[in-house]
Amino acid sequence: MLTLQTNLRIAEAVAPKMDQLRTKFEQILNLDKYEFEQKPFAVKGNAKYMRISLLAGLALKEARTKDFTNLVMTSNSIHPTLFTVHNLSNYLNTLLHYRYSHLDVNWEDSITRSKVICHEILMGAEALLQGEQLLEWLSFTGSSSTQNNGIPHLNLNIGEYHDEIPAFLDMNSSAITNTQILIAGTTGSGKSNLLAVLMNEIRSLSVETNYPVNFLFFDYKGEFSDIANNSWLNHFAVDRAAILDPIEGPLPFTPFKNFVNANQNEINIYSTEMANALCAIDRATISANMSNRLSEAIIDAYAATKGHPISFELILDAYTDLQPTNEKEKVDSVKSVLNQLIRSNLFLNEDKADLVKSSFIIKMDKYASQGAIGKAIVYFIVSKLNSIYENLSQQANDGEKVQLRHFTIIDEAHYMLDFDNKPLRNLIAVGRNKGMSVVLATQNMEHFKSKHFDFYANAQYPLIMKQQTINDGVLKDMYGANAAELQDIKQAIAGLGKGELIVKNNEAIMIGIGKKFKKIKVRHLI
Repeated sequence: MLTLQTNLRIAEAVAPKMDQLRTKFEQILNLDKYEFEQKPFAVKGNAKYMRISLLAGLALKEARTKDFTNLVMTSNSIHPTLFTVHNLSNYLNTLLHYRYSHLDVNWEDSITRSKVICHEILMGAEALLQGEQLLEWLSFTGSSSTQNNGIPHLNLNIGEYHDEIPAFLDMNSSAITNTQILIAGTTGSGKSNLLAVLMNEIRSLSVETNYPVNFLFFDYKGEFSDIANNSWLNHFAVDRAAILDPIEGPLPFTPFKNFVNANQNEINIYSTEMANALCAIDRATISANMSNRLSEAIIDAYAATKGHPISFELILDAYTDLQPTNEKEKVDSVKSVLNQLIRSNLFLNEDKADLVKSSFIIKMDKYASQGAIGKAIVYFIVSKLNSIYENLSQQANDGEKVQLRHFTIIDEAHYMLDFDNKPLRNLIAVGRNKGMSVVLATQNMEHFKSKHFDFYANAQYPLIMKQQTINDGVLKDMYGANAAELQDIKQAIAGLGKGELIVKNNEAIMIGIGKKFKKIKVRHLI
C-alpha cells in the first residue's frame, strides 16, 4: 500500500473552512460577553482542525465520487504530522484506500492524492459545522497519546529540487552540527516568503507536541505585522497578541540582566560590554575617559538597585554624577545616546513576557534600520535572550533528535553585523547546548563575514538567492570551489529567479563528485 503523507498540497478551499471551524470552536469555549471584550480561549493553527476534519470525513459512509478532481490546489504543503500525530498514519492510509476502492484513483500521483485528502477534509469540516459534532470530535482527538510526547523532527520542507523532489532542511537530527540559517537575497528575490516558509514549518511541525518551538522575528518591512496581512499569522500559529510595537508601548520586559546574588566581577564584565555596545550602536565618538565613566555608571546603577535590573534613566543619572562639576550640564556623545533611548521608552523595567516560551513579531518598520534606536531594539532583545538562555537547562536529546526551543529571526541583519555584536555571537555559540537557532537574512552573503565574526563559516545552511554581486572569495570559502566550479556557481546564482535559491550539496562536496550546490524552488506561502 502506498504511503500517502509525502509531497502533498493543500486545496484553496481548506484554509477558509478551517477558519470557520476555529470560529465555531472558539464560540463554544467563550462566553458571549467579557469585561474589556477579551476572549481568553483562542485555538491557533490549522493542523488540529485538518486532522479532525480528515477523521470526520473518512467516518462518513456515503459512496465517494470523483468530485475531488474539481479542487483548485495551492503550492502550500500538507505536513506529515497530519498523519503521524496520535499514531494515525496506518489507520488513515487504510481507510482512504477503502473509501475509494471502487474508483480508479491514481495513488502514485501526488496531486491526485492531495485532492482526495483535501476532499475528505472538506467533507468532514462540513459535517463538523453541524450541531455539536465539532465539540465531540475535538474531545476525541484531544485524547492523550505517546506520539506527541516525543521530540518532533524539524525537517523543514522549504520547496522542491528539480523533478518535484521535496527539499528539506534537517534542523535537529543528532548528526547536524549546528542550527544556523543564513539567507542572502536582493530586494525582490523572495526572502520574505522564504522566512515565512521557515516559520510555518517550525511551528507546524512542533506546536502540537510537548516540545513546541517558538520564534522571535524582527519585522523590518512591517509586512508580517501589517493588519492587512492578518491571515499570514495563521501560518505561524499566532495571533495579533504576538505583535509587539515599540511605538505603541514599551516592550514587555527589561533588557538588563538581573545580578542579584551575582559576584561583582560579573557586573564589571557586563558593564564594559554594555558600555561598548551603547557607543557602537550609535557609532558615537567618545574618549577613553567617557567610556570608562559609562562603564562605572552602569556599575553604580546596579549598586543602587542591589543587583536588580537597572534602567537607562539610572545609567544617565549615575553617568552625570561621575562627570566633573563643570561638565554636568553638558550633553556629550554618551548622554546623547542615553537620552535617545529614554525618550523612545522602548522597554519596561520588569519582565511581563517570556521571550522564549512565546512567539513574537517585533514591528520595526517605523525605525531607520541603520539608526541608533532600531539597532538598540535588536541588540538589547538579543542580549535579553542571552540572559534567558543562560538559565535554561540542557535541551532534551532522544539519541536521534535534539530539542530546539526557539528561533531568533533577523531580517536586514547586516545592520547588526557591522560592529562587535557579542550578544549575537553568544547566541550562536550557545547553539545546540540550549536548543536555539538563529536565522539571519541580508542582501549579500558578503555581509556575513566581518573582522569581528565569520557567520557563514558557522552556518549549517547558507541559502543564496538572487544577488546583485557576489564576492568570489565568499564562494571559495563556502564551497571550496576551483576556478571552473566557481564559474558554475556564479552562473547558477545569476540565473536564479524569484523564490529560487542554491544550497550547498554536502554529499557532492564530501565525495568530490558532482555539482557542489543544489537549486531549490521555494514553495509559495505569502
